[in-house]
Amino acid sequence: MAEQRYDHYKVYADYLAGRPVTALRDLLDFQSDRPAIAIDEVEPIEVIVQRFCTGAMSLGSLSREAHETLAIAMNRLGGKSNCGEGGEDPVRFRLLNDVDESGHSATFPHLKGLKNGDTASSAIKQVASGRFGVTAEYLMSAKQIEIKIAQGAKPGEGGQLPGKKVSPYIAMLRRSKPGVSLISPPPHHDIYSIEDLSQLIFDLHQINPAAKVSVKLVAEVGIGTVAAGVAKANADIIQVSGHDGGTGASPLSSIKHAGVPWELGVSEVHRVLMENQLRDRVLLRADGGFKTGWDVVIAALMGAEEYGFGSVSMIAEGCIMARICHTNNCPVGVATQQEKLRQRFTGTPAHVVNFFYFVAEEVRSLLAHLGYRSLNDIIGRADLMTIRQGTQLTKTQALNLDCLMKLPDTRTDRQWLNHEPVHSNGFVLDDQILGEPAIQATIANHGNVTHAVTVVNTDRTVGARLAGAIAKQYGDSGFKGQITLNAQGSVGQSFGAFNLPGMTLNLEGEANDYVGKGMGGGEIAIKPFANATYDPAKNVIIGNTCLYGATGGVLFANGQAGERFAVRNSKAQAVIEGAGDHCCEYMTGGVVVVLGHVGRNVGAGMTGGLAYFLDEDGTFPTKVNPEIVKMQRVITAAGEQQLKALLESHVDRTGSAKAKQILSQWSEYLSQFWQLVPPSEADSLEANPEATKEKVLTPVQ
Repeated sequence: MAEQRYDHYKVYADYLAGRPVTALRDLLDFQSDRPAIAIDEVEPIEVIVQRFCTGAMSLGSLSREAHETLAIAMNRLGGKSNCGEGGEDPVRFRLLNDVDESGHSATFPHLKGLKNGDTASSAIKQVASGRFGVTAEYLMSAKQIEIKIAQGAKPGEGGQLPGKKVSPYIAMLRRSKPGVSLISPPPHHDIYSIEDLSQLIFDLHQINPAAKVSVKLVAEVGIGTVAAGVAKANADIIQVSGHDGGTGASPLSSIKHAGVPWELGVSEVHRVLMENQLRDRVLLRADGGFKTGWDVVIAALMGAEEYGFGSVSMIAEGCIMARICHTNNCPVGVATQQEKLRQRFTGTPAHVVNFFYFVAEEVRSLLAHLGYRSLNDIIGRADLMTIRQGTQLTKTQALNLDCLMKLPDTRTDRQWLNHEPVHSNGFVLDDQILGEPAIQATIANHGNVTHAVTVVNTDRTVGARLAGAIAKQYGDSGFKGQITLNAQGSVGQSFGAFNLPGMTLNLEGEANDYVGKGMGGGEIAIKPFANATYDPAKNVIIGNTCLYGATGGVLFANGQAGERFAVRNSKAQAVIEGAGDHCCEYMTGGVVVVLGHVGRNVGAGMTGGLAYFLDEDGTFPTKVNPEIVKMQRVITAAGEQQLKALLESHVDRTGSAKAKQILSQWSEYLSQFWQLVPPSEADSLEANPEATKEKVLTPVQ
């Protein structure tokens, strides 16, 4: 039996030697001075497949059927599916128990081949730049959380979804408008530095302390330096993505002739981390065109410990590579949102499981040939790699592959493979808050409690762990109680991140960057110290990138905000008294009111929501990016009502003197407000005096 396996290997090697060179790994071979062993002595398939992941492919680029099938298959294997950016329906987070003998479930009537005990929840939840669909419940359902700061298939650009693929269901998940194109912008507005990245990693560890946090990097020259910073920032996993792949939701100009192979990235990252004694801090994962067991073994020799399969996993469930994904016309229902085309999807979880079993069996065959019993034994063993004979092509014969093969010697010291379970940030203020019996009783019984805390600037992400505890038990909106935290002091970054309905955070003092990041509900109110002698309307009270990616809730700040306020806000309402550059950029929903000066580039990429700006000196029109939004005065009764109600609430929550003055001279000040209206809001009652379409306003709580 073992000899037949080796014959299989020889056939495979001959095949490789005869085919055209299409990737750097095709130039490599491996050899060992160990005698070959029987395949039965190699670790079982069930162990190997736990290292496999699917690529980050979003629900939106893929159909529901394709996306859910991949998740179910990987959960059966014990591997990990990656949801990509775009969120997930909460119905996917629970185990199925209603599957009949034919493999059908009333919970997922559009799927086939199901089993009781299946779950369609993706183990890896992605937090991309746009934060589409990122909520507390979404993050609490994750085993791993991936930060995408760059994209392998289209480096330099963010994720893109054509408007024709944004169906009402996809728009609901992403908190956006049907038919409106979506993009995660190339400058990731909450990650401008390694310190920003470190804070986001901290935020995610705070809300879900059991989940590992991974950071997705693109293979490029110099990636090792970036990876060293990521490791020091307390990431648990570094994913290196090569230039191959992509689900085809993006234009060809974004995915052709860009990026470098993952082989270059993985080898550099592994080398730099080893040389700086950081390798034991992070697990290394690679993806980008993986298709075979050969790819897995080469990646392992270069230092990768887990392996991502994107396009080929779609092929396993029925993709025929028609290459028209971006048109929304996939003929087999894999990459379309059209109902009639989705009905053509024939894939089942068993198809995907079967494919990965074959890949794992090939890995076992190659390990047996090398004389090793597990993948763990060969990870980082670049000394086993050689140049494959028969590749003397004109385009490859002058290549120097030393960068791939001359890696640190790991034959004797293998301790770097023993990683921490999850990086811990130690005891934090939220642990103290959650330890209070009154808080515990309130969460358990939907009660009502008010708790006072003193905060300092080393208290970061206050409220997030509390939100995670609530979301784990009740989801995003199931908590019916009320928890009010009255804080005093100068608080650190991410105050009120991922806030939920039923949570009110009042702060007397000032806050750093990222206030209300990803908040999904409830309220945050910030006012100056009681003994402050300055004019709040002329001073900054909250930092940069506040309300980033918010999906609900209300923020009142009696003072100015920094730059990038409400970027990618999708449903939250806010009142502030001034802002820096890029206010309301990439907004997809919600309402923002600014009662003072703003910086440049207001409303760039804004596709949804409304914004009101007080323009007392007549300079506001020069600050607006007019590419998408229309600028007009407040010309409807509904718009006036919306603006006035928010200002009244602002006075009530913060005591704003500026808002009081405006309300006391309402007719005079109303004419000085500008309203920014994106096309998706053009027929709303708040923006169009001729609109007759009913619209339910989100009440200020």
